[in-house]
Amino acid sequence: MDGLEVSVPQPSSKFGEELRKRRLGAGLSLAALSAVVHYSKAQLSKVERGIKAPSRDLARLCDAALHAGGGLVALVAVPAAGVLMEPVPCQVDEEEWVMRLSPDGSSGFQPVGRRQVVSAGAASLVSWRTGGQGRVPASGGAGMLDASRSLFTHYRRLGQSIEPGFLLPGLIAQTHTLRELSAHVDSRTRHELLALGSRYAEYVGWLVQETGDEQAALWWTQRAVDLAAAGGDRTLGGYALVRRALVTLYQDDAEQTVALARRAQSGALPSRIRGLAAQREAQGHALAGDADACFRALDRARPLLGRRDGDGDAPVIGSMHLPDSVGMITGWCLFDLGRMREAAEELDRQLALVSPDAVRTQVRYGVRRALAYASHGEIDHACALAAPLLDGVAAVRSATVATDLRRLARVLTRYPSNALVRQLEPRLGTLTRLPAS
Repeated sequence: MDGLEVSVPQPSSKFGEELRKRRLGAGLSLAALSAVVHYSKAQLSKVERGIKAPSRDLARLCDAALHAGGGLVALVAVPAAGVLMEPVPCQVDEEEWVMRLSPDGSSGFQPVGRRQVVSAGAASLVSWRTGGQGRVPASGGAGMLDASRSLFTHYRRLGQSIEPGFLLPGLIAQTHTLRELSAHVDSRTRHELLALGSRYAEYVGWLVQETGDEQAALWWTQRAVDLAAAGGDRTLGGYALVRRALVTLYQDDAEQTVALARRAQSGALPSRIRGLAAQREAQGHALAGDADACFRALDRARPLLGRRDGDGDAPVIGSMHLPDSVGMITGWCLFDLGRMREAAEELDRQLALVSPDAVRTQVRYGVRRALAYASHGEIDHACALAAPLLDGVAAVRSATVATDLRRLARVLTRYPSNALVRQLEPRLGTLTRLPAS
């Protein structure tokens, strides 16, 4: 044995050991598994030997290919995310809202306590007071209510094609107006103004999340809950849990996503909120690789979302641009379950139903469809689907869409010699580096 070099294998990671065990148990060679998951044999070998850490996308693909039922996904550590603060309720008139509007686009919003405002004694070019001791006539309150409802519908449509930064100042100002006006009208109109103000605040929270600011998004969601509660509606707190679960979903935290979504499925809540919560729970289970629990949750969601709660003129909670919400979320979940071909085909069906004017919805799910095809190895088709979406991606400036766009870019880098990949790469690289709105 003298003079011979003995190669001592490096200890495999827990994931690598389990992957090898399951691959051999399924009777698959590294080459065969490579053909199924569309990662190179060399890369899979490095992962099995613990030389290279697996991505969560690779873990999902291997989990699905080897029918691991989430066993492989569970072995991939979730990257450390920002702390998800528990929202703090407050009185609707507890704080002042200060907004700075700059001509260069670097505008901002800041809530401050009333004492801070008084102590600062800040002067402004234009200042005014609303209300005084007088009351607003019934016709004035009703007129503001009708105009604000119509305006809200227009804002939501605009939100499909314009980046959040253009809309947020107007939406925040309108939320403030409804909040302040509610103190000067009769009781019934007050409740309606506050209820509508809560929907404005909830939409602001969603747009703020689209800019990538999760904590500010949660702050606005809690303000929506406060406004609704002040108007006598305590059910919006259930939807706030669904919104919080969306934040944890994008943090790849399956356990917290499921836990939050389950809390929002109380029988006391409106059926639409429970249906949206069941959808979010399904997404959490898909993230964990639990297909059975995922599809059970989707089965619960469909009849709940098919009911009408009798909200009258109130704006619909959740997306108004998905003709078949459960179908679209099914496609989303199939992707996270590693079932890429099924995901792509379901997203094909659902996107055909979405209006071309709903640009934000088209790019949100269209990028994921392209990612599903790319992950399934259909690179030319993925590029053909992604290319026409890029103008929309640039227009809406969505942090959540950018998450999938970066994943798509990473998949495509494995095919540097593909002509369509080379054509797409410069624009794709630019868009993945765009700052949030």
